[in-house]
Amino acid sequence: MKLQQKNSGSTFKKQRINKKFKQKSLSSLKTITLIGALILFLLPFFIIVMNSFKTTQKFVDEPFSLPESLQITNYVSAFNNMNFLQGLLNSSIITITSVLFVVIFSSMTGYLFARFKWKINNILFFVIIASMTLPFQVIMIPLVILYGDLELLNSRLTLIYMHVGFGIPLGVFFFHGFIKSIPYELEESAFIEGCSRFKTFILVVFPLLKPIVVTLSILDILAIWNDYLLPSLILLSPEMRTLPLSIYTFFSTYSVDYGPLMAGLIMTIIPILLVYLFMQKHIIKGITEGALK
Repeated sequence: MKLQQKNSGSTFKKQRINKKFKQKSLSSLKTITLIGALILFLLPFFIIVMNSFKTTQKFVDEPFSLPESLQITNYVSAFNNMNFLQGLLNSSIITITSVLFVVIFSSMTGYLFARFKWKINNILFFVIIASMTLPFQVIMIPLVILYGDLELLNSRLTLIYMHVGFGIPLGVFFFHGFIKSIPYELEESAFIEGCSRFKTFILVVFPLLKPIVVTLSILDILAIWNDYLLPSLILLSPEMRTLPLSIYTFFSTYSVDYGPLMAGLIMTIIPILLVYLFMQKHIIKGITEGALK
């Protein structure tokens, strides 16, 4: 009897050891996989940084070699040829204004669809959501022709107007679902205190939308800042170019100046990285709260 108990005890210990070993092995495998994925994602960025300190000829001959010295000649050339400050100003104005209007209009529209039970609301909501499935490439040529005939091209306002129009459907979808989960009793309490519908939305509902506001804002900031196709169709003159458009300065008919081009790419990425580092806590918190909600 004692022998059986001893054998069963040793078997249980072996099972526990094997279980712990499997857990540690699985944890190590996950860690190695994540490190490998991190290296895979950072490798292109590292190559761009590395080649931004090389001459074009050195880049063509040895694209994967380390630079011989950290010279900033390419960055100076990129800063001057791209007209970096003007491009930064254009990108900032277009991105900030577009995101601001997308958040304001889509939150109000989402509130309207969530709180007012009009029959036409279901139709309008379906139409707005259905518009998300329409690829931009399908309508870009008619848009350019239409706005060209109206002489509205080469204008930051036109580009902002289009970004807002393309960004609102996703924003309405986000805000509509989130607002429906907010207890209506909070608004009723405000109505009893004498608040109007608009004041109630601004003071009671909108502060509760912070997780969605942060999530939607960072998605739109990344999309609008990095957009190349739409600005290339609307902004025609060099002084109107955004930073992604300014990169095209280093492309000529038969050649590409790769050194300054790589430096220009890094300079274009830096503002977005700074925004992300500044808003990192808010972004993660917003995405987490939005998922839990």
